[in-house]
Amino acid sequence: MMYTYRKTHRYFAQIADGLEDAGSREIAALGAREIQPAYRGIYFKADTADLFRINYGARIITRILAPLLTFDCHSPKYLRKTAGSIRWSDFLSPDETFAVFANVSDSRIRHSRYAALCLKDAIADFFRETCGRRPDVETKTPDVWFSLHIHRNRATISLDTSGGSLHRRGYRKASVEAPMQETVAAAIIRMSGWEGERALYDPMCGSGTLITEALMAYCRIPAGFLRKHFGFASLPEFETAAWGKIKAEMDRKIRPLPPGLIFAGDRSKQAVAATRKNLVTLPGHEGVDLRCRDFRKIEEIRNAVLVCNPPYGIRLGKESDLGNFYKEFGDFLKQRCRGTSAYLYFGNREMIKKIGLKPSWKKPLKNGGLEGRLVKYEMY
Repeated sequence: MMYTYRKTHRYFAQIADGLEDAGSREIAALGAREIQPAYRGIYFKADTADLFRINYGARIITRILAPLLTFDCHSPKYLRKTAGSIRWSDFLSPDETFAVFANVSDSRIRHSRYAALCLKDAIADFFRETCGRRPDVETKTPDVWFSLHIHRNRATISLDTSGGSLHRRGYRKASVEAPMQETVAAAIIRMSGWEGERALYDPMCGSGTLITEALMAYCRIPAGFLRKHFGFASLPEFETAAWGKIKAEMDRKIRPLPPGLIFAGDRSKQAVAATRKNLVTLPGHEGVDLRCRDFRKIEEIRNAVLVCNPPYGIRLGKESDLGNFYKEFGDFLKQRCRGTSAYLYFGNREMIKKIGLKPSWKKPLKNGGLEGRLVKYEMY
C-alpha cells in the first residue's frame, strides 16, 4: 500500500509552542530538508536513514509523525470506514499492543476521545476480519502509537515514528518536586549558547535535568541513547542493520566530559541524591562536580554560564517567602557572579520583578503547562 509518507518522504515533528525555529535548526543539522515551521510543529522531508538519525539525536522535538492517509472526514461513520482501508498488519501484529492519540478542532466530529475510539474500533475490526483476533489497547507503553488529527473536517492518520514522547530519555530514575521536562531543559541549554567554552553552573539543580541535558549536549550523547524502543521499528521498510549502522555512527561521536566544566549543587540532600542517580546512567557523569550546598555558601562564580530553574511556588505551594528568596538570589548573582551570563527559568512570572536585575532578554517557554519565561541576565 502506498502510504502518504512513502510518496512524499514528508514528516511532521511536534514541538512545544515557541521552539519551532530552534527545532528547525536542530533537525536540519541531523539531515532534514525542505523544512517548514508550523504551529507547534515542523514539516520536513527526510529519507529513512535521516528519520532514524533525527529521532535518535533530536533534543527538543517531542515526536515525529509519518502520515499514512489524509482525507475529508465529516462523520464518525466515514472515519471508521476510511480507516478500515488501511492495511494495519503492515505496522502491527495481533500479539502487539497499540494506542491512539487524537486531536480534533473546528470539525463535525467534536470530541478527541470519541475520534480516537472510532480509529481504535477500525483497527480492531481489521484484525478480527483478517486474523480472527485483535491486538490489545495499552495506553501507557504500547508497542505502536498511532495519531489522528482532524482540523476543519480534514483528517490525517499517522504512525508515531518516535514511539511515545521523546522527552522520556530514560535517565530520570529519581525525581523531586516539580521536575523540568527534558525537552524544555535541552531548549534552555541550546538557547544559552553554551558549548563548553566556559564553565556551566546550576546552583539549584533539583533532580538535575538541566545539568544532565548539558552533559548530553557537550558529550554528544544522542538524546535517545538510553531509549529502548522507537516507533520507526514498526515501519514496513524498517531494517535492523540500517538502524544499527546509524546508531553506531552517532554513538562513536560521544566524547568525555573534562573535569571542572560542569558544576551542580542543591541544598537538599534528596535532590543531590536524585541528580547523582540520574547522571550515573550516562557516560561522562564522573566529570560533573556535584555537591550538597546552599547557593548562599558559594563564595564566587566568575566568567561562567549559569542555568537555573528556581522554585516556582505555583506547584510547591510556598508563595509566602518566595519574594525574599528571589531577592536574595538576585543579590547573589550581582555580588558573586561577575562576568557570568545567567539564564533563569521563571515558572512564576511574578518573580521576575522580585529578583532586582535588569534582563538582557525574556523568552516565553512552556514547561508542563506552565506559561513560564526564560530570562537572560549579564553580570558585568
